[in-house]
Amino acid sequence: MGNMIDIIKQASVNAINAGDPLNIEFGTIIDDALTIRIDQKRILSKEFFIVPESLTRYEVDLTHSHSETSSSLGKIVIREGLKNGDIVILLMIEKGSRFLILDKVGKYE
Repeated sequence: MGNMIDIIKQASVNAINAGDPLNIEFGTIIDDALTIRIDQKRILSKEFFIVPESLTRYEVDLTHSHSETSSSLGKIVIREGLKNGDIVILLMIEKGSRFLILDKVGKYE
């Protein structure tokens, strides 16, 4: 995880040195392959994005067995991760060639 911190620090230093504010944008995930639409002209595949561990799917398999009994509770999803339709907050890094996904925006009904 140290590498992620270094990337953020370097992006911040570069932005300050260039006299630019940190460039935050919003995007919408438009498919299950994590393609993100930033605006009408920019639709980028997942290779352009750095996804922090906190936004990845995490599940625990609670299936266990003993010699006499077997319990099958299956998998429990702890974190859903990113999915189609999510709105994400993006930090532009590497002069706009890549983005760090900072978080996702909660859905408002």
